[in-house]
Amino acid sequence: MEPTKMGKNNSPQLDLKLSQEEQKFDYWRKTIGIFLGPALAVLVYLIPIAGLKAQAHGLLAVVVFVATWWITEPVPIPVTSMLGPVLATLMGVVTPTQAFAPFANPLIFLFMGSFMLASAMMNHGLDKRFAYAILSMKWVGSSPTRILLALGLVTALCSGWVSNTATTAMMFPIAMGLLMAIKDMHATAGRELELSKYTYATGIMLMAGYASSVGGVLTPVGTPPNLIMVGLLEQMGGVRVSFFQWMMWGSVAMVGYFIIVFVVLKKMFPADVDHIEGAEQLIRERRASLGPWKTGEINAVVAFAVAVTLWVLPGILSMLYGSAHPILATYNKYFSEAVVAMLAGLLLFLLPTNWAERKFTLSWAEAVKGIDWGTLILFGGGLSLGTMMYGTGLSKWLGDVIVSASGANSEVVIIIVFSLFSLLMSELTSHTAATNMVGPLGITVAISSGFNPVPVAVAIALSSSLGFMLPVSTPPNAIVYGSGYIPITKMIKSGAIIDIIGIALVTIPLVLYVVKWAGF
Repeated sequence: MEPTKMGKNNSPQLDLKLSQEEQKFDYWRKTIGIFLGPALAVLVYLIPIAGLKAQAHGLLAVVVFVATWWITEPVPIPVTSMLGPVLATLMGVVTPTQAFAPFANPLIFLFMGSFMLASAMMNHGLDKRFAYAILSMKWVGSSPTRILLALGLVTALCSGWVSNTATTAMMFPIAMGLLMAIKDMHATAGRELELSKYTYATGIMLMAGYASSVGGVLTPVGTPPNLIMVGLLEQMGGVRVSFFQWMMWGSVAMVGYFIIVFVVLKKMFPADVDHIEGAEQLIRERRASLGPWKTGEINAVVAFAVAVTLWVLPGILSMLYGSAHPILATYNKYFSEAVVAMLAGLLLFLLPTNWAERKFTLSWAEAVKGIDWGTLILFGGGLSLGTMMYGTGLSKWLGDVIVSASGANSEVVIIIVFSLFSLLMSELTSHTAATNMVGPLGITVAISSGFNPVPVAVAIALSSSLGFMLPVSTPPNAIVYGSGYIPITKMIKSGAIIDIIGIALVTIPLVLYVVKWAGF
């Protein structure tokens, strides 16, 4: 949601220029929001609401304030996230200890460890080695269609483990290099190609952005909405979703979404050539420039392999011995996902790259740059509000109001309603902020209606990752839009098609059948 600040994880700073209309809209959105938030909060607090206790009433005013500022962004979203627990404490809703305890939730450290792993992989070029290895495979060759497919696959697989923003920033120059090869090929034939009006260029850049969001659904750490819903499920619904369980439906969702993205982009933005002259050579040269494997890369692979192995091992033990076996219970007691993430992350500070000079795989300065502190604060603020809403009874009251007003008395209707609501909010604001707003409501409505909260929680997380219509919907969208090769009308049209088909053919069927098949 901050398209002018994409320099995360040492990725290149991209100066994205907004049109005058966009700048004007952004200015007025923030100006109106800074006054609208407190005004609505005061109004809600002064209006008597039957059936709502004083603490819940005060918290409702705080939630309205925070939600308004999350949407309009008069101040950075992480700042608004810290404002919620501060205001709740000042209004006597909870004690400071209760308000800020979620900021030390183990899931925060799961994200922190994952950021450390991603930082080490990017600092030592492991991500580029992986990307070029796939792009240089024989089946890819110089075919525009296969290059589009390979670029998308690399991007999606990377973003399952590395932040979506960092993945897009990595793939951006690769996509640009491929397009330059096409331009040079046309120039050799005596044709001047204007990439800003070249249909295939639009498809390539959209793939670099869209595939990052699609790949994020693969794992709990792939994108913030996943982990937010895992945390809310545990705190509000008493349900623990393991890393392995998420990957069972996350892999299905990623494949389904990716097929839709690929087919839509291929049909809407076809290439005008059968092969891209120079593409294979470009990839070979870039892969060769990486040289032989370095110690830092090997160490990063070791730490990453340790994390993934320990994350998926409980699922394997469950299949071998059953979910109630003492071995599994003992393992989960000592090796939670958060402990594993931090164990692998801290391992990077111990694996040397040059023992004589006491240099290690990751330095603290590199770790600090690689950790997205804003996401951690936003995540903590969302968990804090969700916990307070549950503890004060506000979430139950809101759930009852939504159920009675909408008549949502079936699981399918609830899933459809909250999928669409999450999608709409993620198009208008940060998908992380959207999940923080919609997540507690969806879980509460499901519980109030007597349904398992897991399917609707998964639907909210997946739908929040489908914000493909606008540059401001997600950082990946903003990055690729900054190339100047994507007309806004094309992004809106292709994004809307993918959004609608994705929810109808993947999200809803998946949560109704695959999630239930997985034991929920």
